[in-house]
Amino acid sequence: MDINYKTIDKGSTAEYEISKSRFLAFVEPIADEAASMAFINKIKKQYFDAKHNCSAYVIGQSTLQKADDDGEPSGTAGKPILEVIKKNELSDVVIVVTRYFGGIKLGAGGLIRAYGKAATLGLENCDIVLRTLFIRIRIDIDYTLLGILENNFHKKDIFIEDKIFTDQVQLFILVKKEETDTLTQDITNWTAAACKITKLNETYKNMPI
Repeated sequence: MDINYKTIDKGSTAEYEISKSRFLAFVEPIADEAASMAFINKIKKQYFDAKHNCSAYVIGQSTLQKADDDGEPSGTAGKPILEVIKKNELSDVVIVVTRYFGGIKLGAGGLIRAYGKAATLGLENCDIVLRTLFIRIRIDIDYTLLGILENNFHKKDIFIEDKIFTDQVQLFILVKKEETDTLTQDITNWTAAACKITKLNETYKNMPI
């Protein structure tokens, strides 16, 4: 399983109209299935007067996928929305497409295209990011080594999250998981092993693509 995956940074909306039917797309980043269902129910409650509120979501690097046609013919609404998410290789995303029926039937093929188009327009209004796994590391050093580490971290674009000054300096940095072993060896070399390195917790951050 990849430790980094694509998702969206913020939610968005879009509208698509065909044959007098209006399709409103609502896209939202979510962390788990409970958050996804809460968002779907929120849209259903807000747009209770709509003919259909169809949805799909992918959670946890594609390990959980669900689609709901909400009364549309089977496979004509939730599935095409889901396929748009999968085509863009996204995870931790939910899309709800609300349809206001315009009186003209679109047929199965027309529905598939319309729901897919609305979902696509919704995603086009989103910023796609790479959700990246970082390790938080604490480094204990003498004051004389602070400048050396800060200079090298700046060159390597390593983010210093916090500094604590006591009888020594504690630096808290975030490092991409796949770079952790290499960087800890670099820190040991830069300080001639005069440091204490402690790996703390893992955390995800959204990085621009």
